Amino acid sequence: MLKPSVGVALEGLPYIIIAAFTTLVFAIIDCWPMAVIGLVATAFIGHFFRDPERVAPEDAEAVCSPADGKVIKVTRETDPVSGEERQMIAVFMNVFNVHVNRMPVSGKIELLRYIPGKFFNASFDKASKDNERNVVVITGKGNQRFTVVQIAGLIARRIVCWAEPADKLKRGERFGLIKFGSRVDLYMPDGYVPTVSVGQKVVAGETVLADKR
Repeated sequence: MLKPSVGVALEGLPYIIIAAFTTLVFAIIDCWPMAVIGLVATAFIGHFFRDPERVAPEDAEAVCSPADGKVIKVTRETDPVSGEERQMIAVFMNVFNVHVNRMPVSGKIELLRYIPGKFFNASFDKASKDNERNVVVITGKGNQRFTVVQIAGLIARRIVCWAEPADKLKRGERFGLIKFGSRVDLYMPDGYVPTVSVGQKVVAGETVLADKR
């Protein structure tokens, strides 16, 4: 699996370099209003693609959030792969959140499925069925299957997945990111009880979304 550098996601470097170079050009030609705008843009892009280290909780049975952001759904819905009704938690990421996605549990990547689609606001219910998305199936301890769906949003137009089939990753490890605002849905097997509620802010790799009953 291709792993990003710590501090800033590699996918963000071209954007940061272009913004910084543009700022420098405006400064050289003494166009200071545009140079200031470019500096602000560079800082914003660098902030968006930040990739801080995270510490997973001690409870080995706990399911961690796969994304930073706000919980917008805690419900039972049909798993897009198995077709079974399962507990689902959706996390919405705005442009100010860290957009690196992390493993909710330790396990093996069983399936990756990219699905092209539209770009509705990721907070809408129809986004989980109509938007561009990437489905990741993880087989965890006891052959339990977890489904993580990376969903592109209104602004986000690029889903990145570093994981590959058969990769074995630990809980909290990075497996991908979504650029500029998006959503991640997590479908869990029976036996896990949500520990978060709608509206709660969560942190990828650290916040416990559910505990095993």
